[in-house]
Amino acid sequence: MCLYAGAATGNGKGAVSALPADSVKICQLLSKVRQQPATANVPLFFARQFLGVPYVAYTLEKFSSERLVVNTRELDCTTLIENVTALTLCAYRRQYTWQAYLDALRDMRYREGKADSYTSRIHYFTEWITANTAKGIVKEIQAPNPPFKAIQTVKVDYMSTHPNSYKALREHPEYLSDIRRMEQKVSGGKFRYIPKGLVSNSALLKKAVRDGDIIAITCKKKGLDIAHLGLAVWQGNVLHLLNASMIHKKVIIEPMTLAQYLQKHPTHTGIRIIRINK
Repeated sequence: MCLYAGAATGNGKGAVSALPADSVKICQLLSKVRQQPATANVPLFFARQFLGVPYVAYTLEKFSSERLVVNTRELDCTTLIENVTALTLCAYRRQYTWQAYLDALRDMRYREGKADSYTSRIHYFTEWITANTAKGIVKEIQAPNPPFKAIQTVKVDYMSTHPNSYKALREHPEYLSDIRRMEQKVSGGKFRYIPKGLVSNSALLKKAVRDGDIIAITCKKKGLDIAHLGLAVWQGNVLHLLNASMIHKKVIIEPMTLAQYLQKHPTHTGIRIIRINK
């Protein structure tokens, strides 16, 4: 039985912010996945349930104190990925409760698994990958070569050099020292990725990318590691991106191919591939 919001909350790991509609949605999805055949692609099943949900940025930034925010009614590219991953983990673990979902979401979003401070939240997706790999939640695919012909050397400092872009940093400049330390730890990592010139080569991509894999789009924008996130959707022999789109203002499977999408954005350099562990 799935317990609804109010019946279970934070387990002493920080406050939870969710509307009853969010817990109802999560419980409905966890119930529906139990009816899927054993061969179902679980991440893609959940991702498709969010198609049409409006794109809204900064849904995690609305509160003056840190809390675990659950918002299934409005999604950006990161919260879409986190919701799909948390639900997928619940299905893989055969834990179909609201509390199991909260625990999974909190554990992947926060460095210590506690929603107690803005600086304990994971902000850069490279750290998200590394931290959740260490927790056994995901693994990054970096072979074979080709198509993983390029290496990204991460250097992040966008948050500390643009503090006015972040509500919490505007209101709490004392957070900046912790943010800088975090950026220094994340910077310097090297990761293999697929350069965008090879993303049109379906034969190569088929060796590396599966339906439902998380696609992290690398970029050359100063101070950032990842520009955008989505999930892999193969349509025949062509790869598309299921994403919360700022352009389309909703969760959508991009009509253009992923190769076309990348070419349309000059600062995009390629893709990193992350797979949720069973």
